[in-house]
Amino acid sequence: MFTLFHHPFCPRSRFVRLVLGEHGLDVRLVEERVWDRREAFLALDPSGETPLLVAEGAPPIPGPEIAAEYIDETEGAALGELRLLPATAKERIEVRRLMGWFNDKFFAEASGPIVTERIYRRYMNMEQGGGAPSTDVLRAARSNVRYHLAYIGWLARTRNFLAGDRLTFADLAAAAHLSAIDYLGDVPWNEDDAAKAWYVRIKSRPSFRPLLNEWLAGVPAAAHYADLDF
Repeated sequence: MFTLFHHPFCPRSRFVRLVLGEHGLDVRLVEERVWDRREAFLALDPSGETPLLVAEGAPPIPGPEIAAEYIDETEGAALGELRLLPATAKERIEVRRLMGWFNDKFFAEASGPIVTERIYRRYMNMEQGGGAPSTDVLRAARSNVRYHLAYIGWLARTRNFLAGDRLTFADLAAAAHLSAIDYLGDVPWNEDDAAKAWYVRIKSRPSFRPLLNEWLAGVPAAAHYADLDF
């Protein structure tokens, strides 16, 4: 049994949840509001960031990429040819490049600011940075979403999946980040049909269902959010 310290709308936590789901692994979810700086949580990971994965017999596993690769190392062989981290070094480079692109670059430029401004700040006090969302931050982040969506569309038009011929960590990372901001209606799907068609394929996977069932009191989901054919 795994325990995942997460926030339901943390894009990088959603990635780890998808990885666990694709492996058919049970997980106990513990919601962590990182802005509270809980001492018990900081004792597990001094960085104070989500996601943090805890597995029996292993030290705490911080961050999305380390968690994903730990799951692959310990559970990936059971997936056989469907393993989410490919066998060859060349293929792994591309998967890791794109996994980092979405969990680092996309998160910093788009999904992280949008989730922080529109969700997290609702629950922070003024000392923690709470208050009304910054329109300037949101404007910049939404502009960046369009750039990243165009890149996803280009990848989807030139490959079967984002990193190659089959589903990998790269697809789950991109879809996880998009899902968090798609809940808020901040993905301009009408701008790229290839990106939308790719997302529909990933969104329809069984591992995605728990994410589509997430909801936030006072912040309704976009009308198409849980629609598998939108």
